Amino acid sequence: MKKIVAALVVIVIAVIAWLAFGGSNGSNNGTANSSGSGQNRQPAATNSVTIQNFSFNPADIKIKKGIKVTWTNRDSTGHTVTENDGQNGPASQILGNGQSYSFTFNQDGTYHYHCTIHTEMTGTVTVAD
Repeated sequence: MKKIVAALVVIVIAVIAWLAFGGSNGSNNGTANSSGSGQNRQPAATNSVTIQNFSFNPADIKIKKGIKVTWTNRDSTGHTVTENDGQNGPASQILGNGQSYSFTFNQDGTYHYHCTIHTEMTGTVTVAD
C-alpha cells in the first residue's frame, strides 16, 4: 500500500510540474505560448516580444497607439514577424539568432501575425488608446 501511495504522489508532482512549466507546448517561462488555437490568452502589457522555442513570448500583447514593438529572435533558426489580416502591420525579413525587428503601431486595432516559415507560430498585438 505504501508503494502505491508513493507512486501516486510522484505522479501528482510530475503532473503539477508539467502544468506549471507550460505543459506540452514547450514553453517554460509561464507566459502564453503562441502555439495552440482556442486558448484563452490574456494580452501582456509590454512592447517587447522574444522569439524562442518556436513561439512568440508573450504571444498576445496590448499597447497604446504610437508604441513601437520589438521582436528579438533567440532561436537558432530564422523566423519572421508577418501581419496576416491585410492591415498595415509588421512585415519583417527573416530574423537570424540575436536579430531584432521593430514596428510602430499608429492605428488602433487588433493585429494578428505569424512566422511565414513556421506558420503555427502566431501572435496578436492589440492597439488601443
